[in-house]
Amino acid sequence: MPKALDQVVDALDIETYLYCKSEEEAKELAEALAAEMNLPHPDIVFLEHRGWGARVRIRTYVHRPGDHYRWLEEAGGQA
Repeated sequence: MPKALDQVVDALDIETYLYCKSEEEAKELAEALAAEMNLPHPDIVFLEHRGWGARVRIRTYVHRPGDHYRWLEEAGGQA
């Protein structure tokens, strides 16, 4: 059975609310979270600080246009 991540066509979004004092701290925390989760090519696509925290959405591209798409591989391992 193939890994689920290998079946992702384009990107994954992770959205959460971070406890922080400022937008800058939220950005730093979001970048640290992406690094801790070992996300390839992360981008912060939404960040809104309000009150005691910030809503953050991180997008990581598993496959970009023109990449080697793992779901096209045949059983022998060749596309």
